[in-house]
Amino acid sequence: MKVMISQPMNGKSEEQIRQEREKLIKKIQEDGDTYIDTIFQDEVPKGYDIPIYYIAKSIEAIAYADKIIFMNGWNKARGCIIEHEVATSYDKIISYYKD
Repeated sequence: MKVMISQPMNGKSEEQIRQEREKLIKKIQEDGDTYIDTIFQDEVPKGYDIPIYYIAKSIEAIAYADKIIFMNGWNKARGCIIEHEVATSYDKIISYYKD
């Protein structure tokens, strides 16, 4: 199963984001599933709205994923709320992770 993590990222460094999801990634891999890395590092093309650019990339990842795991605080983060709506609307497997 291909698994994506939805996590509030606004105001966090890449290192902090990776640390917060480290334990969950380990569990995903121990379960024999494939983790889809959605910490995008590509440069946003000039003229693009940065948050919309990244949510579009996340929606693309949802298209590939079988399951999306939502981390604490997802329901207060605009991007995660959008990801949840897409995942729900397209009948993806959804779970919630609290650490």
